[in-house]
Amino acid sequence: MVDRERARYEDGERRNDPAQLVRMGNAAYGAGLASLMAGHDEEAREWLGRAAARWQESFAPEAWGRPIGALKALLIAGHDEGAVEAAHWTLELGTATAESPIGRYAAALALLTLERWPEARHVVASLRERDDFPHDVADALALIAAHDVVGYTEAVESVLASFEARDAYLEDVPVADTVLALQALARRRGFAAELQSALLPWT
Repeated sequence: MVDRERARYEDGERRNDPAQLVRMGNAAYGAGLASLMAGHDEEAREWLGRAAARWQESFAPEAWGRPIGALKALLIAGHDEGAVEAAHWTLELGTATAESPIGRYAAALALLTLERWPEARHVVASLRERDDFPHDVADALALIAAHDVVGYTEAVESVLASFEARDAYLEDVPVADTVLALQALARRRGFAAELQSALLPWT
């Protein structure tokens, strides 16, 4: 899988076309996740960092998936400084007041990354009220902000179960990447859930 994603990334690089940046970000993310699952942590960090950079470079107004992807990639990779910088950038885009739930999701990830717990709780509250955003993801974010270890564990287990029930994954790499990002954020709050799954590395 890593070789396939690397080939996709290098193909986009050869084309030297700004329109290829999103594709390159996707390929780098796939390579990073595949490397992580194979136990190649340093290679994973490098590819996930590239994914974040390409998605940030390709940002267009209200393309909220790109700051989300960048934050998740950096959190999963353990790039703490890069994640903090990306979080500030994400908030500067106006995500905290976005009409879209995806924009609010980006803001929630950013605020939790910056350990701004009360602000994160406020933003996540608006996500929990919506029917067009996964309730278990919103719950997990809210419970990280609230430092509710038991509640968070139940919520993140639900998110993991939703990944295990899927037939398709981003870049065809079977990884519960949202769970990995949530666990990284929970650790910033001082805890994490004990999870076991074929969709998670190190288990």
